[in-house]
Amino acid sequence: MANLPAQKDNIVFSTIKLARPLHWLKNIGLFAALFLTGMFFDKVAFREVFVAFIAFNFATSATYVINDILDAKRDRLHPVKKHRPVASGSVPVPLAVLEAAVLGLLAFLVSASLNSLFFFTILSYLLLQLFYSLGLKNIAILDILIIATGFIIRVYAGAFVIDAHLSVWFLLCVISVALFLASGKRRAELNLSQENDILTRKSLGNYKKGLLNSYVTMFGNASWMSWALFTFFESPKATLPFWLVLAELSRTTTINKLLMFTIPVTIFGIMRYEYLIFEGKSETPEKLLLSDRPLIVAVAIWVILVYWVLYSGISVPGI
Repeated sequence: MANLPAQKDNIVFSTIKLARPLHWLKNIGLFAALFLTGMFFDKVAFREVFVAFIAFNFATSATYVINDILDAKRDRLHPVKKHRPVASGSVPVPLAVLEAAVLGLLAFLVSASLNSLFFFTILSYLLLQLFYSLGLKNIAILDILIIATGFIIRVYAGAFVIDAHLSVWFLLCVISVALFLASGKRRAELNLSQENDILTRKSLGNYKKGLLNSYVTMFGNASWMSWALFTFFESPKATLPFWLVLAELSRTTTINKLLMFTIPVTIFGIMRYEYLIFEGKSETPEKLLLSDRPLIVAVAIWVILVYWVLYSGISVPGI
C-alpha cells in the first residue's frame, strides 16, 4: 500500500509526458503573423492568438497520443522511442485512448470559441495527422510533405485568427523552412537507424542518405533565399532620425530594407542546423532549439533584430 501514491504519481507524470508538452514549442509558429504584422502588443489580437495556441496544444497532443498508440509495437524497437509511455507500458492503452479523446474534444471546444475558419483549420490538422498516423507516414516523400504541411498550418492558423494578410514571399519562406525541418528530421532518423541497424520507420527504407542530404541542402538554400526576398520586398521604410540623417549625407546610406539585417543571422542559423542534421542530432527540432547554444543565440539575435525593425517606431506596411 505504501507504493500506491508513488504509482499514482508515476501514472500522472506518464500521461503528461504522453501529451509531449515539449513539442508545444512548435506551436509558437501561430504567433508569426501577429509578430510580423506589428500587432504583437495589440491586447485583443494577442489574446486571440494565445487562445489559438492553447487549442493547437490540445490538438497536437491528441495526435501524438494517437500516434504513440498506433506505433507502440514499432517504438519498442527504437533506441529512444521505446521509453515512450505507451511503448514502455507506463500508460495503459485504454487510458491513452481516453486522453486522446479528451484532448481532441478540448481542441474543438477552444477553437470553436474563436472563428469558424480556425475551427476548420484545427479539424483539417487533426484529420491530416490521423491519416498520417494510419499509414501515410509510410510513404516516402509524402511523409515529408505532410510533416511540412503541419508547420505551414500552424503559421496560417495564427493568421486566420486575427485575419492578417501574409505575403507570398513569407508563404514561400514558411514552406521552405517547413520542408527543411521535415527533411532534416528524416535525415537524422535514417542516420540513427543505420547506426543501430534497425529500420524504425517503413518509409526510411525508401530513402538514401544522399537523397535526404540533397533535400536538406535544397530546402536550406530555399529557406534563407525566400526570407531574403521577404525582407527586400516587404521590409518597412526607414523613418527613424538616425537613418534619415544618413540619407541626407549620401544616397548610398539610404536604407528602406532594414529587415535585411537579419539575413546573415538567418544564414548562420540554417548552416548551424544543417551541421546538426549531418551530425544526426535533428530528430527532434524542438529539443535543439532548447539545447544547442549557438542555435539559441542565433534565434535570439534574429528575434531582437526583427523586433527592433518592426517595433522601434518604424512604419509597418500591411504584409
